[in-house]
Amino acid sequence: MHTVAVLALEDVIPFDLSTPIEVFSRTRLPGGGPAYRVLVCGASPSVAAGAFTLQPGHGLEALAEADTIILPGTANPARPVPDDVLDALRQAAARGSRIASICSGAFILAATGLLDGLRATTHWFAAGVFAQRYPAVDLDPDVLYVDNGQFLTSAGAAAGLDLCLHLIRRDHGSAVAAEAARLSVMPLEREGGQAQFIVHDQPPVPRGSVLEPLLRWLEDNAERDLALEDMAAHAGMSTRTLNRRFREQTGTTPVQWLHRIRVRRAQHLLETTDDPVDRIAGAVGFGSSTAFRDRFKRVVGTSPQRYRAAFQG
Repeated sequence: MHTVAVLALEDVIPFDLSTPIEVFSRTRLPGGGPAYRVLVCGASPSVAAGAFTLQPGHGLEALAEADTIILPGTANPARPVPDDVLDALRQAAARGSRIASICSGAFILAATGLLDGLRATTHWFAAGVFAQRYPAVDLDPDVLYVDNGQFLTSAGAAAGLDLCLHLIRRDHGSAVAAEAARLSVMPLEREGGQAQFIVHDQPPVPRGSVLEPLLRWLEDNAERDLALEDMAAHAGMSTRTLNRRFREQTGTTPVQWLHRIRVRRAQHLLETTDDPVDRIAGAVGFGSSTAFRDRFKRVVGTSPQRYRAAFQG
């Protein structure tokens, strides 16, 4: 039987912990038998879990028998991951175990180095910190989950359910996954590329940084036809220096930041007006509706029309 080990570290988020335990434990094969054996593992006999204390039934040695390891998020992702945990995860990966994270559990997986060079996601609220701490990881904070084959990451809360259902579908097919979704009262059709729908929020501006005046200027002039050279000239830097400092301080590029401002404004207009999509594209600064639709889908994960249908009700 496929063994799933759920790793509970100090200050584990109870929702993230319980999601894989419940979903995998309740999954049944067509004949009625259990599809998974679920183990709860910990690095210590007692683990703080918010309002209560958890006593994991297994230690780190149980990771050695796991086909899949789930890393729930913790309330303090800045806390260093113990060396024995990192070693156990690296050894499990070398044996071929599949490792998936939920929410800020991506910080644990990234600390092993196993995500270096790979695309990943985490809860949008922690995306800025993650990008600064793990620049070798290709962070995409706008999707529900990312599947790299052996290593998977997901966003916060309900996205953990989407990830678990996706793993069940990979392991046992759509029929088994659909029944698991029904038991969880969840739709099976939410794909990993669907956006977290981060409505209107931009990553926090680095207070007091040399970029802050430029970021404010971009907010005020986003509807203009701005090129990278225009931004660099306003900042008094070369384009190369501007790109480097943007990466260091925001985890993205000036052009991507500008696109996110425009898309964020488009989200607001799609929610609050009946303006045609072509008119919204021009109003927020895109030169063509085709470019707008393409960028909107890349940032938000769905088309402007579908976004309006989902959020204007």
